Amino acid sequence: MAKMACASHILVKTEAQARSIAKQLDSGGDFAKLAQKHSTCPSSKKGGDLGEFKKGAMVAQFDKAVFAKGSEDQKYLGPVKSKFGFHLIQVMYKD
Repeated sequence: MAKMACASHILVKTEAQARSIAKQLDSGGDFAKLAQKHSTCPSSKKGGDLGEFKKGAMVAQFDKAVFAKGSEDQKYLGPVKSKFGFHLIQVMYKD
């Protein structure tokens, strides 16, 4: 079971916003550019890049999605609801 992951995310306030961005991703939109444009997280300056983090370091719902089996094989995850809003998550790798 993975203990480390590297991921990027796009954080928005509403599920409707997240679904709208997800449609753009499904149509070939660039994750990093969409993160820079829409994400409310400070990581938006880096295209949503959160870097590498340990299991348990992120809010529970985010952590569960990232460390779920096969998450790294998906184009993106979400929308995933947390106390911060709605996340679209791109898992780069897990170790």
